[in-house]
Amino acid sequence: MITSVIGKIFLSAYNSKYGTNYDAKTFFVEVFYPLFFDHPKYMMTAGNSPLENPKLSWDDMIMGKKSYETAVRRKERFDKLIDKIETCEPDASIALGYPSIDYMATTSGQVSNIKLGTTIDDVYLSWIGGGLGVGVQGGMSILFNSPEILLDIQEGWSLYREVLNRMPLLKGNQINTWNGQWLAHRYKNGFKPSLPMANLNPFSTRDGTISIDTQSWTKLLIGISRTFTSPQLMGYVYNYGQTNITIGFIPFALSQINRALDLYQKFFGMDNGEKAEQLYGTAFGFAKACQTGIIGIKAMEPKGLKEYIEKGKVPKYKDNEEELIKFSTYQIWILAMLNNEELWAKAQEFAKALHAYSQASSNAKKDRSNKVASIITATSKKSFIESLVDIIAVADDQETISSIASIVNMMPSDNVPYFLTLIRFHFAAISK
Repeated sequence: MITSVIGKIFLSAYNSKYGTNYDAKTFFVEVFYPLFFDHPKYMMTAGNSPLENPKLSWDDMIMGKKSYETAVRRKERFDKLIDKIETCEPDASIALGYPSIDYMATTSGQVSNIKLGTTIDDVYLSWIGGGLGVGVQGGMSILFNSPEILLDIQEGWSLYREVLNRMPLLKGNQINTWNGQWLAHRYKNGFKPSLPMANLNPFSTRDGTISIDTQSWTKLLIGISRTFTSPQLMGYVYNYGQTNITIGFIPFALSQINRALDLYQKFFGMDNGEKAEQLYGTAFGFAKACQTGIIGIKAMEPKGLKEYIEKGKVPKYKDNEEELIKFSTYQIWILAMLNNEELWAKAQEFAKALHAYSQASSNAKKDRSNKVASIITATSKKSFIESLVDIIAVADDQETISSIASIVNMMPSDNVPYFLTLIRFHFAAISK
């Protein structure tokens, strides 16, 4: 199963980086189990395995209603798990991410009648891989296949253990959520390896207990795309719980995500760069974004932009920081979708020509404004070019208008709504 594959990739990278020679069982027994489970609070859920006591809840233990299990009792559970791994057929009770032995159970996904030849090593590796899941908003987690990312995730394990031990009211079992927060923090501009926890505060309090907030998937991917030069990264998207949900293997187009960031910096600088990042990918949730088959610039669509593209709504230019950042982000996302920087200047020139035409000081000013409105609100190639016919003969800048008509006519139909929307935004800024 995928958790075992990821565990194997990680362990090979770990041995190479640190000059060790761990096999799966030795790493689990000597490193993984002591860090994750040999404490009053676990770092991750142990599922239906012997390590878990279903009668104990974190809320009850944190609030002092029930006692944590003793070291002696934890050792008994550990020995029982090892015995079961060594002697029983692998299933969800001893291998993380594996199906339940009951084919009718809600956790019986990925069932096959093909004999996969699962080894005991694979079972231990599944625990290691399970600890490397990256939780994001929307209730999903991602297993990345990059050794470098897996090693960076592992750097945060000991820090999570430290905060669990230091904060009595902090819930356990949130390793995936922690991994998401840690990785976004680890790849943030200004991260200091000598002070790894500086400015990291992902906690919130509710009903007397503290938990870790889930990180946004866009912030995580923006951090990854800034850190790695590879154009594409593969991730396995899932949720393991009372019901197993599997979206599957999703490519992450890092170069597309980076393009939007680079364009923002080029045209608007980075004073508000981080604030702009918060708007990307807010049009729909992560699970829905995965339905496109690839997480790239399309999935990064900001919330509220669709009505400008599909309905021809004319934006309003508002002179305050929040609205200006949104206004700029919308333009940059559209330009990234067009994947042609030259269209920025073309749209701007055309918007200026339209504005000049609409400002004619004559009795025909209202008529001209109406004609410009018809052009600006056009959403298709046909309606846009037809609207230009009414003004091109009398406009001062006939060359620019003719050039835009030619560009739109030759443009792929899928790109036309984006380009027309970019014109609308430039026109709104110039008119203001």
